[in-house]
Amino acid sequence: MKILTIDVGLGTQDIMFYDSKESIENSPKLVMPSPTRIIADRIAESEGDLFIKGETMGGGFITKVVKEHLKDHRVLMTENAARTIRDNLDYVKSLGVEIVPSSEAEKYSDLTQIEFKDVDLDAIKSALAEFDVDPGFDYLGVAVQDHGYMEGVGDRDFRFMKIREKLDVPKGPEEFAYFGEAPSYFTRINAVLRSFNNYNTTVMDSKFASVCGATCDRYVKTLEKFIVMDIGNGHTLAAAFDGGKIVGVFEHHTRNMTPDKIDLFVNKLADGTITHEEVHEDHGHGAWSLKPIGDFEAIVATGPRRNVLEKTNFNVHYAAPAGDVMMTGPAGLIKAIRSKNG
Repeated sequence: MKILTIDVGLGTQDIMFYDSKESIENSPKLVMPSPTRIIADRIAESEGDLFIKGETMGGGFITKVVKEHLKDHRVLMTENAARTIRDNLDYVKSLGVEIVPSSEAEKYSDLTQIEFKDVDLDAIKSALAEFDVDPGFDYLGVAVQDHGYMEGVGDRDFRFMKIREKLDVPKGPEEFAYFGEAPSYFTRINAVLRSFNNYNTTVMDSKFASVCGATCDRYVKTLEKFIVMDIGNGHTLAAAFDGGKIVGVFEHHTRNMTPDKIDLFVNKLADGTITHEEVHEDHGHGAWSLKPIGDFEAIVATGPRRNVLEKTNFNVHYAAPAGDVMMTGPAGLIKAIRSKNG
């Protein structure tokens, strides 16, 4: 079984090509600039009016440079591409973006062309082939962050509404994967599935993929009660585990996660008293707890900003599935795919 996995983050895209006939530690791996950064740079370097086509992808840096470009030039976008800025297309139009049907793309062939996509599969295959790695695979796994969208409901509230629905009972992190199809309100996840509908494609939210991958670490497999914290460039998600199942989560903006606040929210997550309202009112995304785990053995850390935990008093273990701290997302995708396909 060969599995190509791509964890698309804000700063990097982390790629692992797994072959079940080989030790996972020997899997080819790449850590490259994120598609959001790459495409934002292309827009920033462009001159004149832009026509942007393609799929919904991660916004971040792209939103900033599109707003800057609009000061002096027209920006035309297809509907799916425009949802990269925000799912509310009326808001996108209010910025000055002109939204046009994808069927009319040929009318704008004289404009500078930009294509949005979270995964450049041709580029990844070419990179592997340059090192004589046959890029053929049986399964494709992709992780992206997707808050979901419902008109009239805030992104943070909607995200935790759906997390509560999913986590109605304790569940393994691999159960947060979507195999070939996903609810329509996950616009970014569905963009990936549309792009690769001719492959056996699995998509996970990037936070849950990293949490899933952290449980593949050899030391973590020996633990009963622990908390995984994925501390990313933009967001931090903590998940409380009991017997291999997630029983509670909270999510916040990493820039707000001081050592004192980590101490507060982690202990409340462990004792089951954390509330959605207190995290949300602190400008975080929210929280949900099914039950307390009480005293726990360790915080299992992952993500590029994980070093903030060095300033806390917790017992911290840095997860390194496949022997690599950068591969928690890809490892989680592999675990999810193998749980479904053997």
